[in-house]
Order: sequence, then C-alpha cells, then structure tokens
Amino acid sequence: MKVLFLKDVPKLGKRHDIKEVSDGYARNFLIPRKLVEPANEKTEKRIGELKKAEIEIKKMDAAILHRNLKALSDVVITMKGKASEKGSLFASIHKDEVVKELKLQAGVDMPGEYIEMEKPIKDTGEHEIAVEVDGKKGSFKLVVEAE
Repeated sequence: MKVLFLKDVPKLGKRHDIKEVSDGYARNFLIPRKLVEPANEKTEKRIGELKKAEIEIKKMDAAILHRNLKALSDVVITMKGKASEKGSLFASIHKDEVVKELKLQAGVDMPGEYIEMEKPIKDTGEHEIAVEVDGKKGSFKLVVEAE
C-alpha cells in the first residue's frame, strides 16, 4: 500500500514522504496511530505544495538568522549572579539563559543551537560568545557581574 507519512517513523520514513509499506502494517498499525494516510493523487499534489511551502519558510528563516547575526556585532549583554569574592559564580550561566537575555536586552532572537558555548560560564567578567549560522560567524559580548 502506498502511504503518506504524517510524522517521522524511525527506520521507515520521514514526514511528507510517500512510500510503499505492507497492507497489514499500514491498516493495523500506522493508520490507526495517525502516523500515515493512504496516498493518492490528491495527497501527492498536496505534499508537493507543502514541501514548496516548507522550503520557502526555511529560506525566510535563514534570511532572518543572517540578519540577526549581523545585528549581534555590537551587542553587549549584562547578566548578574551571586559570586564569591574571587569572582566565581555559585550558579553557572547556561546557553538557554544567554538566549533569553539576548532576546530581552538586545531584541535579537537567536536559537540556542547556533550559539557556541563549550561549557557554562562560571566566572564574572567579560566573555566573547561565538555564534555560527550556515558557516557565517559572529559574536557578542557577555558581561557577568556579581550581585
């Protein structure tokens, strides 16, 4: 039976793929769980349109990310945390916290997957945070102050 995948199914197919599976597997397992639907000419046309729309959305998202990357060059984010007298933070600053502050303070929406932090920040002071989007690199400054 030719089916259209509505969701990713491991080792079988990805969303919006059209593949041939056995009739019993489709009727008894995949269709009742709403993982697939039977494929016909209408669904194939609809999938073609959906794939085109997804490609356009990805292009627009990439353009927005590149624009945000350029906007990061002069950005300085300030965060505060409890620290010892030597400047070591009691609670380290993680990537998701940096993403939130970047959006709040600079108005730049940059997903955490593009921010390159090898490990959480554990010291006060200035830190250069690298960002890479599709091979293009940028950075911004993060200033960590003690409360």
